[in-house]
Amino acid sequence: MAVLLGVDTGGTYTDAVLIRDETEVIATAKALTTRADLAVGVGKAVSAVLAQSGVAAEKIAMASLSTTLATNALVEGQGGRVALIYVGFRAADLETHGLSAALRGDPRLLLSGGHDHAGAEVAPLDEPALIAFLETHKAEVSGFAVASQFATRNPAHEQRVAELVAEVTGRPVSASHSLSAKLNGPKRALTALLNARLIGMIDRLIGRAEDQLRHLGIHAPLMVVRGDGALMSSAQARERPIETILSGPAASLVGARWLTGAETALVSDIGGTTTDVALLRDGRPAIDPAGAQVGPYRTMVEAVAMRTHGLGGDSEVHFTSEGLTAGVTLGPKRLLPISLIAVDAPEVVHSALDAQLRRSVVAEHDGRFVRAVVVQGAEGLAPREMALLERIGGDVWPLGDVLRNRVDQSALARLVARGLVQLAGVTPTDASHVAGHLCAWDAGAARKALTLFGRKRGGSGMRFCPDPDDLAQIILDRLTDQTTLALLETAFAEETPGFDLPPEVLARHVLMQRGLSGHRGVLRIDAGLNLPVVGLGASAATYYPAVGERLGSEMILPANAHVANAIGAVVGRVIMRESATITVPNEGVFRLHLADGPQDFSTADRALAQGERALTEAARARAFTAGAAEIECHVTRDIRLADVEGREVFVEAALTVEASGRPRVAVG
Repeated sequence: MAVLLGVDTGGTYTDAVLIRDETEVIATAKALTTRADLAVGVGKAVSAVLAQSGVAAEKIAMASLSTTLATNALVEGQGGRVALIYVGFRAADLETHGLSAALRGDPRLLLSGGHDHAGAEVAPLDEPALIAFLETHKAEVSGFAVASQFATRNPAHEQRVAELVAEVTGRPVSASHSLSAKLNGPKRALTALLNARLIGMIDRLIGRAEDQLRHLGIHAPLMVVRGDGALMSSAQARERPIETILSGPAASLVGARWLTGAETALVSDIGGTTTDVALLRDGRPAIDPAGAQVGPYRTMVEAVAMRTHGLGGDSEVHFTSEGLTAGVTLGPKRLLPISLIAVDAPEVVHSALDAQLRRSVVAEHDGRFVRAVVVQGAEGLAPREMALLERIGGDVWPLGDVLRNRVDQSALARLVARGLVQLAGVTPTDASHVAGHLCAWDAGAARKALTLFGRKRGGSGMRFCPDPDDLAQIILDRLTDQTTLALLETAFAEETPGFDLPPEVLARHVLMQRGLSGHRGVLRIDAGLNLPVVGLGASAATYYPAVGERLGSEMILPANAHVANAIGAVVGRVIMRESATITVPNEGVFRLHLADGPQDFSTADRALAQGERALTEAARARAFTAGAAEIECHVTRDIRLADVEGREVFVEAALTVEASGRPRVAVG
């Protein structure tokens, strides 16, 4: 008997599950996610599931972790300060694929060098300029990213930059060619930049999680779920954290399939921060051919074809007013629910809300609170940011008590983006407490906060919604509406043949919306989903029945849906892919482009054979290092030929080798 442990760190809860022989759920448990140190929540969840099951820690044969940390960090604009070294590109290329925006003012160096499409050097690498840049910025950044022109055809300059970064700074470096074998330099640069930004966060999470497991007596190897649903070793995840974006959502798809046996369905997973929607087709999640997109970023990371929306149980509730009409909208940022922060600081929260309710006018920051996640050890902060962080200290404060001017608001936004400070305010979770759907935390504080929120005035001058029960229903109805749109967008994106408008436009189109309501006039319009929906997440049972009714679709809410991500983390496979291309720079020369540099051959067959051997060896080695057993390899060839005067001519080939196997486990 092998007992496997799956753990998922979500935005609000950390889940743990024990599965026996990959067939039976033994026990499940939840603990609040501890943002200051995620591993504390991991330890509490694992302790709880061990206590509930009675399984001895030494009996755990494998542990696996899925996490929304990287996904949420990108959605919320968090991550460390890093520097980009951009070799052989023009300044104008920084605007491509949102690279300049993603830098967010972090240092960057445009350096001469790079290669051409055939792998030949275009210009020598300017090492003196590079060394000067590294000396200038090594103390102010947590890591470096490097992208060189056509590095996938010849990585020599990226490799040399990585060597110098290590020698001069000792900081980690993310090289674009090691993250993707595809062309498109700016997109590879973006991927490397985001990888560098995430390294510190993921490294701390994994290191601390391993410490917690050892402290509990669990010495089994730790695996981590990738964004395509496959597993990799914790060491690999530390080097390539970008591959863990969409880790939690991908695990949920694997878990949905295991829980329901569904072959074809939309899967919607609602967490505290995001709602993730994907199509399960023929029992397998599709891989996004364009690369994973999270928030505004389109990366080159292989991941499930999933649409991630900043919509969850802890989404910020915004007051909107257009003309005489007032309303609410949700997200994309996450807030701590008032009901939760009131559990941590009841006197502060209730006292402040009571005082604010006694006033006749609602102030800008009423009903909102702030607390620091990290006070000591924060790096790279401007003086005003550091002063504000020290002012907040280790206490919970009404937001209006710590903001003294507009400049403080900008500093606060940067602290929140860095993950150093958390804001609390009204969320759907608070509305659920007021409506009686949840009773986990302080419903009284939630009622006071909704009462205060409802006193805001729209363009008519009237209070928006004085009754907190009515406002709670308005917020929950809005969550239903936005979840419906999220599902429709995914459905339109997966429709074949497609329509002539973007999915987000089609989902909101008046004909679609009237059709959902069963319009009956001169026209009869009916619309809805033609597939079942699998609803996952701790709050799915609360929110999703109304979504299924709205879409006219079967809503499947499986047992253990609240820990589907943790289940998916356990039952996945180790899968490693290695890719290479073969080009023809000159007649009779077939150039194989591998990670360690190009090789020339006199025939296509020889190049293909060597490519397959090299890639198979590399993929098998990576899979073994990741902990796979009984490894199987599958080779895919994509050969492009051209007809030249009645003769087939080799143009280019792409090779991919996939090595897969179940993780090695040891029965205790």
